[in-house]
Amino acid sequence: MSGHSPDASRNSNTISIELNRTNTTSSCNPSIASQRRRQQRAAQHRQESWFRHSMPPAVNRDFESLEHLTQRESTNGLDEQLAASLSGKLPVLSHTSIHLNSANSNLGFIDSDTPNTPVTPQSDSIAGTLSSCQPIGGADNSGRHKARNRKDSKASILSNAARGLRMTTSFLRSKRKEYEDDDEPVPFGSDVEEGEKRVIALNGPQPINYCNNRISTAKYSVVSFLPSFLFEQFRRYSNCFFLLIALLQQIPDVSPTGRYTTLVPLIFILSVSAIKEIIEDIKRHRADNEINHRLIERLENGTWTTVRWSELSVGDIIKVTIDTFFPADLVLLSSSEPQAMCFIETANLDGETNLKIRQGVPSTAKLLETKDLMQLQGRIECELPNRQLYEFNGVLKEFGKPSVALGNDQVLQRGAMLRNTAWIFGLVIYTGHETKLMKNSTSAPLKRSTVDKLTNTQILMLFMILISLCITSGLCNLFWTQRHSATDWYLGIGDFKSMNLGYNLLTFFILYNNLIPISLQVTLELVRFLQAIFINYDIEMYHEESNMPASARTSNLNEELGLIKYVFSDKTGTLTRNVMVFKKCSIARHIYKPERTLEESELVQNILRRHETSSDIEEFLVLLSVCHTVIPEKKDDGTIVYHAASPDERALVDGARQFGYIFDTRTPEYVEINALGERKRFQVLNVLEFTSTRKRMSVIVRTPEGNIKLFMKGADSVIYERLSSRNQAYRDATLQHLEEFASEGLRTLCLAVADIDPEVYEEWNQTYHKAATSLQQRERKLDDAANLIEINLRLLGATAIEDRLQDGVPETIQALLEAGIYIWVLTGDKQETAINIGYSCKLITHSMDIIILNEESLDATRDVILRHAGEFKSSTAKDANVALVIDGKTLKYALTCDLRGEFQELCIICRVVICCRVSPMQKAEVVEMVTQSTKAVTLAIGDGANDVAMIQKASVGIGISGQEGLQAACASDYSIAQFRFLRRLLLVHGAWNYARISKLILYSFYKNVCLYVIELWFAVYSGWSGQILFERWTIGLYNVLFTAMPPFAIGLFEKFCTAETMLKYPLLYKPSQNAKLFNVKVFWIWIFNALLHSVFLFWLPMAAFKDEAIWSDGKTSDYLLLGNMVYTYVIVTVCLKAGLITSSWTWLTHAAIWGSIVLWFTFVLVYSHFWPTLKFASNFAGMDIQLLSTPIFWLGLFLVPITSLLIDVICKLVHNTVFKTLTDAVRESEIQSHDPSQVMEESRSSFTETARLLRNVFTRRANTRVETELELSHGYAFSQEEGGAVPQSIVIRAYDTNLPKPEGN
Repeated sequence: MSGHSPDASRNSNTISIELNRTNTTSSCNPSIASQRRRQQRAAQHRQESWFRHSMPPAVNRDFESLEHLTQRESTNGLDEQLAASLSGKLPVLSHTSIHLNSANSNLGFIDSDTPNTPVTPQSDSIAGTLSSCQPIGGADNSGRHKARNRKDSKASILSNAARGLRMTTSFLRSKRKEYEDDDEPVPFGSDVEEGEKRVIALNGPQPINYCNNRISTAKYSVVSFLPSFLFEQFRRYSNCFFLLIALLQQIPDVSPTGRYTTLVPLIFILSVSAIKEIIEDIKRHRADNEINHRLIERLENGTWTTVRWSELSVGDIIKVTIDTFFPADLVLLSSSEPQAMCFIETANLDGETNLKIRQGVPSTAKLLETKDLMQLQGRIECELPNRQLYEFNGVLKEFGKPSVALGNDQVLQRGAMLRNTAWIFGLVIYTGHETKLMKNSTSAPLKRSTVDKLTNTQILMLFMILISLCITSGLCNLFWTQRHSATDWYLGIGDFKSMNLGYNLLTFFILYNNLIPISLQVTLELVRFLQAIFINYDIEMYHEESNMPASARTSNLNEELGLIKYVFSDKTGTLTRNVMVFKKCSIARHIYKPERTLEESELVQNILRRHETSSDIEEFLVLLSVCHTVIPEKKDDGTIVYHAASPDERALVDGARQFGYIFDTRTPEYVEINALGERKRFQVLNVLEFTSTRKRMSVIVRTPEGNIKLFMKGADSVIYERLSSRNQAYRDATLQHLEEFASEGLRTLCLAVADIDPEVYEEWNQTYHKAATSLQQRERKLDDAANLIEINLRLLGATAIEDRLQDGVPETIQALLEAGIYIWVLTGDKQETAINIGYSCKLITHSMDIIILNEESLDATRDVILRHAGEFKSSTAKDANVALVIDGKTLKYALTCDLRGEFQELCIICRVVICCRVSPMQKAEVVEMVTQSTKAVTLAIGDGANDVAMIQKASVGIGISGQEGLQAACASDYSIAQFRFLRRLLLVHGAWNYARISKLILYSFYKNVCLYVIELWFAVYSGWSGQILFERWTIGLYNVLFTAMPPFAIGLFEKFCTAETMLKYPLLYKPSQNAKLFNVKVFWIWIFNALLHSVFLFWLPMAAFKDEAIWSDGKTSDYLLLGNMVYTYVIVTVCLKAGLITSSWTWLTHAAIWGSIVLWFTFVLVYSHFWPTLKFASNFAGMDIQLLSTPIFWLGLFLVPITSLLIDVICKLVHNTVFKTLTDAVRESEIQSHDPSQVMEESRSSFTETARLLRNVFTRRANTRVETELELSHGYAFSQEEGGAVPQSIVIRAYDTNLPKPEGN
């Protein structure tokens, strides 16, 4: 270029860009250039085709943008078109500066942060060189020689001016060599490197065997049951302890109680536990089988065969019909909709209410019949199974055709449902546990209740005490033996065993082992199992419509339901039905509601009577029936079904239909409506799509009269600022109506219209087209162009849509809040929708402050969290009447290590927390954060597969077993049909079960300490020899027979208030929630009480035996009579103690308590006569006569239990009189048949006053976003997919409802 003069450049007709190593010469000769162009045209199609199918979607879109720049009337090739487009814009070369790096950046080959380098004739380090024709030689040859040795890199592109834009095409050619695989068919498996990609044959055998499509969410399999079960059981210290005792008892001459008195009960306990686990896991297997046995149509040998889901395998071609779940991960081949589009509902995966669009690639979109599918030959190469829900990379390689790129827009994931689409054909790519859904699931965790963990710890403490007692007794025995071995030689205590401390320690270890009740575990297992049956058969939690009862899938967490402090709930399908209903609208200062008939509708009558507002009403209804992306489908019976990606839009169009404006036809060019019998056609000129940034949607139409109008619907904040200053007649009235709608929890939208001059429209349309074809910052330019036309609006009114809640949701949430339970909503849906639901279900009140965290960076998130946390720390309240709302992006920053602590402090202070747009893993992280930081018992409830992670992370997981909640229900601990049943599950069953299990555990330890510590007191008189006071088998039968029934009665029938009272007064849940019935303090009070009773139960009879003569004839007896007397007093005392702690007496309770006492006396009468008929129990022969004939026994039977329990009675009397709790007061009212409302009102007034004082601390509004707060107060919410596979404006132009749809046969 240095040898070329400026004059020569100016005289040239065109300015060329050097595109390859030889085109400098050819460009100087027109014939050579023409021949070169013909050669390039032949290769251009191949290059562009490869570029479409082989490059990533984002690169593909940018290439299309670049291609649009080159589409001129010139017949030149791609490179010459670029040159021509540039030459026409560069009349003066010396002042020209072209930014090419940014275009290269769009193509994906240059980093986006590379500074744009201006193309100037003086620069030799640019991406493109402008030159006229010149000879080859000198520096140019040198530059090309150097360029040949350079790699295709960013540095080489930017360093050589001579290559210029030629580097773009040469770079693509080299990348084609790198990316492009050989299209020729090869033997399957020969070019497959396992660990890199999966190869799937089309209509042929697969190269390898892939995973089957059977799934399992059960805890055990036949192989894993034994090791997993034993691991679970021996995590309990008590079972480990009893196994040790059983092993020690096998040592000869060590055990004073026999060899099998511990081993047999332990085996029995483990057997009962195993049976219970097997029964519960069978339920899980049945639920899995219900899914595995679902039916689907599979293509086999040219015919469609119905098979089970579990029979599907990779490579199968299947047909999925409308409203059916996808059985595996599929690649979409074709569908009943135009251009292989289909609508899917992913609420089960991500919680979003709007439908999403997926589209098959053009090469398979025409496979609409079975014979077409059979001709599909080739293979699909894709990535290996992974857990990335929103990413997929694959290539479709049909024989004899170019390769086609496959992305996430072509994938239909297991767990999603086909909607608004009659059928689709899909190819199975991932099955069973290799699907993305199952990859994101974890194995069922082994959960343990808080009571179990606390019991485990206390058993460890008791074990330490037992060791101390053993050491003390062993040392006492050693000292006593050393002192008496010489004098008391007749005892034979001078041998090695008697003098050995180790043997004595083992003896006492076995003797005292019953301080830890071996029967407790089996009693707990059986009681929990029966409690689970009570839950399963509770008719109040049975959902008749779906024929779905409540189901306790595990019984180990029954008492945990009474300790819940935090509830984490999904929104879609859990709180809501995901059904939008048009409720009312505001038009020209009037509020209208749909009526049963048009004759009853005031709105319709106003139109027919030509009311002064009739023109506004008509325009309002036209807007509802025209401004949308809904697709109508006419059924054979004449009815019309509306299909829409947005449930809001479907509700709005249905609302217009209820007022007589029926939308029934859509074509690529126009829509038609039936307006009260009059057909009207509107030509759709432009569609300005909804985005979360725009918060509005507009369509520009040509009316039947030929006028051009813009119809807009959106948030009141964006529409009000675009109103014409001359058309604000309804502004204030509509605003007031919006606030009224929002107070009812309805979703609102404002509607407005603008008249557009045709000349203005034509000018704007050209501007909009340029923005739509812009290479740089297209989205911003499109928004700017839309803003140019969306002005001077005239407000028509507003709509109110109800996002229908599940039955009883507001009442349930109110009850749980009264019970002191914090409720967090974790949803994948949009922020406006989530907050709107918060208001409608009364989780958020209008008196509550709202903190909204929507930050774009870690620093911004840190600043706002620290600021709000600082505000709360400066106050003294620990529970603020504040709702915190945070989106998924901000949550990602808030959960980082350096912010997690401050964020969780802020969350815990707030009364309500709503997390929006969160992923399944973020849900689990939030649940885990709260569970670990607060040490509270948490509950997660959801209905979709996206809720499985948080259900498994929470202390208790609840699955909604609706039509879409099978995955969540299978992974849950308990399943219910609707959210409202959670109220009864927690407030009734949870509180009851906690009280029952707590009393059962405390009572079991109490009764064992009562009896077996007596062996310690007797050791004082037996020379610390380890001699037992009681007959051997009575020791073993104490827990198994004589005191087994009272714990069962307590664990199954104990309740301090009736179910109706518990539901009516949720405050009664607080004692169990705060663990007041079972904690370390209460546990050791019971142990001390048992020790005190054991003192009375041993020393009082011992005092009666002081003179040894216990009969009138002066006869005496041995130690065994004393033991049986003490044993009798113990049984009577512990049974009466059970009655003392019982709040609810039933006939079964009476039978358990009094029957146990009678059972002991019956046993004495029978067992005393075993000998000599049976060579068994010789030392018990005649014991009934000895025991029942002495008056001391009968006197003691009256005095000893009363004396022992006297202190308990006094303490209970004082407690119920002076320290009466709310529960005690309510129970007394029930016993006296009085209404407990007065008692509750006194408690509530105190509670309300405290809450008022706390609320006064926070007098400042917490909102930091005035516009968002305004929208929330007015109820704005709208669901629509953004950035989908196909833009909505393209979708609606692909449909022609006048044409029939393919049958797919």
